Amino acid sequence: MTERQRCLLVLHGVGLLISAMASGWLHFFQLLGEIDLWPLVNHVEVQVPGEARAWIMAHLEGITNGLLLFAIALIGRFLELSSRQFRWLVVSSITFGWLFTLPAIANAWFGTRGLAFGGGPFGASLANDVIYLFGWPAMVGVHIAFALLFIGAWKRYRALAIA
Repeated sequence: MTERQRCLLVLHGVGLLISAMASGWLHFFQLLGEIDLWPLVNHVEVQVPGEARAWIMAHLEGITNGLLLFAIALIGRFLELSSRQFRWLVVSSITFGWLFTLPAIANAWFGTRGLAFGGGPFGASLANDVIYLFGWPAMVGVHIAFALLFIGAWKRYRALAIA
């Protein structure tokens, strides 16, 4: 993995942590029903849509995926992959990181689940269907990334056993 690829993963990881911070603030304001940041801003009534569990999920998706991108950047030197495979690893990791996190935020905001096209048992809406469709690149990306992580680690392990 090149230094530039590692930096790109870290940069996107930081972006995901920032998204986690933003969704955490929205969750905080949703629980309070107001923006209360004494002594700066006091008792500004606000209605943040959604439910607490959905905002917690959105917050944790950003944290989890941000840290996962950091971890992939860190372990890149322990993987034995071609430059093309590393490119696929980086792109698929960034794809799943953002496309698991942003739909979770959208689910919290729109009160959807995004788990089934047509809403399944959770009710149908256009927002739900769009969020569901954004989940497909993430699902493909996570499987590609994890397969490449395993292959790269295995090839590195085998190379060390031979040496």
